[in-house]
Amino acid sequence: MSDPSLTLPTAGGSPKTSKISEAIIRIAGNSQDGIQAIGGFLARLAGRSEQEVMTFMTIPATISGGPSIFQVRIGSGEVLSPGDEADMLLAFYQHSYESHVGSLKKGGIVLYDSDHVEPKPEWKDLYSHVGIPISTLTIESVGGTAKDKGKNIYALGLIARMFDLNMAKLEGLIQERFGGKDESIVKNALMAFHAGYAYSLGELIDTFRFKESQNKGRNQVVMNGNEALGYGLIAAGVRFGAGYPITPWSDVMELLRRELPKYGGTFVQGEDEIASISMAIGASYSGRVAVTGSSGPGISLKMEAAGWAGMAEVPLVVVDVQRGGPSTGMPTNVEQSDLNIACFGSHGDSPRIVVAPADVEDCFHTAIEAVNMARKYSVPVFILSDQSIATRIEAFPEPNLEKVCQDISPDLTPVADYKPYDLSAPDGVVPRVVPGTRILSGQYPIATGLEHDEMGHPTGSPRVHQQMTAKRRKKLQALAATLPSPKLHGPSEGNVLLVGWGSTQGPIREAVDRARASGDSISSIHIRYISPLPPGLEDIFSGFHHVLVVEMNDEGIYGYGGQLAAILRSRFCNPRIRGITKTDGLNWKVKEILAAVKSKLSSNGEPVKA
Repeated sequence: MSDPSLTLPTAGGSPKTSKISEAIIRIAGNSQDGIQAIGGFLARLAGRSEQEVMTFMTIPATISGGPSIFQVRIGSGEVLSPGDEADMLLAFYQHSYESHVGSLKKGGIVLYDSDHVEPKPEWKDLYSHVGIPISTLTIESVGGTAKDKGKNIYALGLIARMFDLNMAKLEGLIQERFGGKDESIVKNALMAFHAGYAYSLGELIDTFRFKESQNKGRNQVVMNGNEALGYGLIAAGVRFGAGYPITPWSDVMELLRRELPKYGGTFVQGEDEIASISMAIGASYSGRVAVTGSSGPGISLKMEAAGWAGMAEVPLVVVDVQRGGPSTGMPTNVEQSDLNIACFGSHGDSPRIVVAPADVEDCFHTAIEAVNMARKYSVPVFILSDQSIATRIEAFPEPNLEKVCQDISPDLTPVADYKPYDLSAPDGVVPRVVPGTRILSGQYPIATGLEHDEMGHPTGSPRVHQQMTAKRRKKLQALAATLPSPKLHGPSEGNVLLVGWGSTQGPIREAVDRARASGDSISSIHIRYISPLPPGLEDIFSGFHHVLVVEMNDEGIYGYGGQLAAILRSRFCNPRIRGITKTDGLNWKVKEILAAVKSKLSSNGEPVKA
């Protein structure tokens, strides 16, 4: 937090209200306590108050629940990451306190439930401690037999008082959240919230007020990445989807199941992943691009059918919300280790398009772009999201829905003739004529997973197989030529270039800004198009002594770097390309990136500065 930091009033002083530019709040407890609900309320309030926001959460992988955190960073200016260190920690239990007090900035505030937390004497000089019997006061405020259920909402009231948050908007959010439940639940939630807000902080703590947002007057939407993907697919015109539940893809599936019928669409839960992608392929073949999706283990099961779609040249969108692997791995932790399977997963030469959104807003627009790529090039398109983007909440400008929403209903206008696999197409791209279209020549094609001639009839001809393999490849080469080059963040020449993809964009940019402020020669780019790669990368790389690819996957058996680094080294044969990787299941912190850069360069005996 900047100007000023969160602090307690000095001895003998009285609390005051200070204006602040941003705050990083970490909430720690158990998943059963509604930790995510508090953070969600704060994030959505920030968005509705024209502020920028980004969140980070961890949840246990077991059904029985367990320790959980939710961190929210609210700012009046640009917010690029959830933040490395928190200004305030709200701790519900002793384990919450002891595990997360180290995440605070020096001098930060610990707001703790004194019914369950006993502060450590050695930490009282490092951090400001404010103890409030949250559990007891929640019971007193709500009454009945609910015990301390609702203490998360009571604590929300405390935070609202501490940061002078908009009461009316928070009340509205609470009513929206619980509005579909029994009236008594809404009433109790509001009672707990008001009781927390009314608690007299006395001389315990200063209060804070956010400065006026730089986004004043901007209409914003607030959502997480899974929601943005789902609504983007609907805006793109998708009206059929099929899938099977798995964390963290399931939220996309549930949104589509709920929302598609409102637009005349359908989402089907298949009996398994193979059935789901097969249904989606059938729907796409019938004339309108369909979607399926999963997370790592389910994507593995879809690969044979994805190869069929590539061979038959059927458009399809496959969403992969990555998580820690392999196997069932770490279902609720983040990783970027599905890039190889997305690019190369099917048997044989089976080209497909792979794109990776960079943030929550980008999830919405990438979904539309993926549908249009699938339509134009008649190829499966994989969207590589990840658990970090899937669950984090951001605020972004409201899209112009009249401009971006599209109708992709099939065109059944009769045609004179049609060869779906016409080898005379110079770039391999043949506009689709969907089943049901009248073909005046009377020559109707077929679709098959076998190698085929121009009309789709199976063939074992070596010459035709070679021609068709080249045709399928040329489509992606044609797409590559149209892609925009990544934009540089920082100068076009220097000592170090950081390369990222997926959810790493914000922390990398913040790391570059921090390093450049210290005099280091460093820039960054972010690659959204993984397969095919965009043009211009070789020219960008030539301007730097070191190209370091920041990823959340393993460095590989030869230690050169992660999965994208390996693709880039293979493509450009450039030994300056190396990797910075980690596999701890957590987001990159800015300080981790900077430390890894220094370590990577110092291992070669080279300074960071130019």
